[in-house]
Amino acid sequence: MAITLRTFADSDLDALFTWESDPRAVQMAAFTRANPSDRSAFDAHYERVRSDPSNKLLAIDDDGEFVGTVGSFTMEGEREVTYWIAPARWGQGLASQALRAFLAIESTRPLNGRVASHNAASAKVLARAGFVEVGSETSFAPGVGAEVVERIYRLDR
Repeated sequence: MAITLRTFADSDLDALFTWESDPRAVQMAAFTRANPSDRSAFDAHYERVRSDPSNKLLAIDDDGEFVGTVGSFTMEGEREVTYWIAPARWGQGLASQALRAFLAIESTRPLNGRVASHNAASAKVLARAGFVEVGSETSFAPGVGAEVVERIYRLDR
């Protein structure tokens, strides 16, 4: 496995839309768009993300194959990290490797990560990268249509 990060390209959008529409992925992420199968909402979201110069969005390749995204953005004055892996590639260590590589690029600290409390695998990704749980909050998660506890992690170094 040779993980590389590269600039996110227009040609990546179709695959990412498919992954972000996968019901299992939506359930795990929980805090998604209200209708993950709405392509126009997806396109509008990524247009906003990609047009904001303060955001970083990179594609994750495994031996040249596009397998996910990793990035960062500012929310309520704090820098946040995000990642999404193709559901067919879950459990292969891709998110952990990509996040470690991304942390060498994203130098802002502290850096936060948020995980739905039922997403133990994503919490492990953050913990392996040195993030420490610093709190939680409950809010409505459109992906599951219910209140969900979201655990907040922070990396200070």
